[in-house]
Amino acid sequence: MAEDDVLAELNISREKIWYVIIKAREYDVKVEPAEGDDGSNPADDGETGVLEDREDDPTEAELRAVIDTLNEDEAIELIALAWVGRGDFDGTEWAEAKALAAERHHRRSSDYLLGMPTLGDNLEEGLAALGFTGDEQQAEHL
Repeated sequence: MAEDDVLAELNISREKIWYVIIKAREYDVKVEPAEGDDGSNPADDGETGVLEDREDDPTEAELRAVIDTLNEDEAIELIALAWVGRGDFDGTEWAEAKALAAERHHRRSSDYLLGMPTLGDNLEEGLAALGFTGDEQQAEHL
């Protein structure tokens, strides 16, 4: 990608963003545990148990932890990026999205972002809107 195609400079690394995207997608697919035969063979049920939201499942904790360890500027950019990806702003309005995120950011970023349906998709769309494409292959190795 040519640098001219990128609409914004990010303070948060794309590797961190992709880690959040991956964890958010894992979190989004969780479903209530199925009632039924606890003695079934996982190979027979297609390993669907990994999609069940169980108390000992670390997915939410891992996602919340990575968001909570971001510094304030990174958290603001992650929120703004989600808004751009959701369509609240377009890529050319990056500065406005960041300003509003900074105004509304009150150190509860993980609560806010985990409450956003399709967070992973919104972040990926936000990256694309800002001109960052082609990271998907690199993200597979995270």
